[in-house]
Amino acid sequence: MIVLDNLNNKEMRLCKGTMKNTATAEDKMHLLKGLLGSLGNVVLAYSGGVDSSFLLFVANEVLGEKVLAVTAKSPTFPESEYRFAEEFTRGLRSKFLSIEVDQLSQPELASNPPDRCYYCKRQLFDILKKIAAENNAKWVIDGSNLDDQKDYRPGSGALKELGIRSPLHEAGFTKEEIRKYAKESGLSFWNKPSSACLASRIPYGVPLSKKILDIIDQAEELLHTLGFDQVRVRHHGEIARIEIQISEIEKLIACREKVVTGLKALGYTYIVLDLEGYRMGSLNLTLFSRHKA
Repeated sequence: MIVLDNLNNKEMRLCKGTMKNTATAEDKMHLLKGLLGSLGNVVLAYSGGVDSSFLLFVANEVLGEKVLAVTAKSPTFPESEYRFAEEFTRGLRSKFLSIEVDQLSQPELASNPPDRCYYCKRQLFDILKKIAAENNAKWVIDGSNLDDQKDYRPGSGALKELGIRSPLHEAGFTKEEIRKYAKESGLSFWNKPSSACLASRIPYGVPLSKKILDIIDQAEELLHTLGFDQVRVRHHGEIARIEIQISEIEKLIACREKVVTGLKALGYTYIVLDLEGYRMGSLNLTLFSRHKA
């Protein structure tokens, strides 16, 4: 959804061009700033990831005190991302609000169905819309971009239902372009590894619990401390399936004993390394294979 109110003719032409993603990166940045400037007061769903951090940086530049960054604390969100969100908003001197969200209280989400992301987003953005109303903000915005369409994301349906704006998507930004602009702007997070809800490490149908989510968070934090940036520890009961970049497999083998000792201390019996390496949404492959069958 793209609202053209308060945009000038040039920005309107750019907006039409980005629907086909034919605009240059510079045009997209111009459009992004124009879109943000037209929104007035906003509440930004801030996860601490690259996309929402970049959006907050630009929104803070364009809107200043009119943007409120809200970060949720929940068992499904990595603790390290929350800490980064606190530090980054403090550095920007941006308005920041931390909220507690008990996502596991929802039976529809805790049962871990394939569309669990819908229930997660629906609950979170319902809360954010209430916060927006309390702060005289017309819009709630998030950091979704064009590349998010490449994976299975049922949560996008909840965003559409609630009328959430995604300025990066509307302006036609890809993940690569976001990282490029972040780097050129001198932002340290430009090459920060992609993150995701911790529930994405657990196969669909396996009930979610705070205990399991905490174990996964600790397991990935262990690998981070050993020098691995892009990490997923997929939870398969007694088995921890590690996904890292292919180029770092030999590095992991070299510190095998520390990895095995650390993950067994967390309760895993078997520690396995996925030879295909890290890939976004690998547990979604089971959904596609079922569909083909």
